[in-house]
Amino acid sequence: MPDPRFFEDLGPATLAELARLSGARLADPALGDRKVSHVAPLEGADAAAVTFLSDPKRVADLATLRAGACFLKPEHAALAPADCAVLVTAHPQAAWAAAARRLHAPRRHDGAQHIHPDSVLEDGVVLAPGVVIGQGARIGRGTQLGPGAVIGPGVAVGRDCWIGANAVIGFALVGDRVAVHAGAVIGEAGFGAAAGPTGVVDLPQLGRVILQDGVTIGANSCVDRGAFGDTTIGENSKIDNLVHVAHNVRLGRNCVAAAYTGISGSTVVGDGVAFGGKAGVADHLEIGAGASIGASASVFKDVPAGETWTGFPARPLRRWLRETAWLSRVAGGRGTRG
Repeated sequence: MPDPRFFEDLGPATLAELARLSGARLADPALGDRKVSHVAPLEGADAAAVTFLSDPKRVADLATLRAGACFLKPEHAALAPADCAVLVTAHPQAAWAAAARRLHAPRRHDGAQHIHPDSVLEDGVVLAPGVVIGQGARIGRGTQLGPGAVIGPGVAVGRDCWIGANAVIGFALVGDRVAVHAGAVIGEAGFGAAAGPTGVVDLPQLGRVILQDGVTIGANSCVDRGAFGDTTIGENSKIDNLVHVAHNVRLGRNCVAAAYTGISGSTVVGDGVAFGGKAGVADHLEIGAGASIGASASVFKDVPAGETWTGFPARPLRRWLRETAWLSRVAGGRGTRG
């Protein structure tokens, strides 16, 4: 279930209603009155949830599906368990997105007051002019907020933190001694899109951001909230200016990332990993503990723990040096015949 501090529960809804909203066809019309209360990913769906499957590589996962309902392509409809209602559609992910918008809504600031009366500020919190704090937010003792900083509904910020001018934090739980510098944005929607019957549609992002104790987020950097679970920045990790951490990334403790680094969604980074400036990491990868990624490297494969990779595409440093030296000799005409 999405965290109720950040998302409003709009359910339940009948499967007949979700079929109408999404353009899907209920395989068994007799189940039209069945109700679901929330959306969930395939592996976490229970009997009160509606989920989807669009990747044919995951068809085997249908055998253990526990969801009350599932959006499926026509060719997969017969593979669902007997107790799971099937909503047939050519666009399962886009249909699921429509269901998610019906069942859940992000909480937005309400009321006209800059500091919502339902927020809780401990002693010693310092607020500069123009600060906005939403309903249900909690700010710990000794934390300072710069001019124009925005703390969204339900957000928890720990003690002795620094939130810079015009920084925005939403859908997030922030530890103690965290610094979020000017213009940084924490918890906005990650990039999720799917093809629908009338074009590309946005996928609701129903997760959170967790910033553990001692984290630093540089100016104008972005840490996206999870698509469903959490995006996590581990204890004492330091993020430079103009860095992007995408949804569902798990960054370990004591990591560093220099400016213009981009880490794509669902990548898992071990403790003590260093990223040089402008390093780029593709999605769903694993970067082992203690690894180093060189400046401007483009990582498309898992990186073993403790190794240093660089180049495009990124590969182990010694290999990159050998190949670069060979290319230099060939381009200069040395080592060739004729």
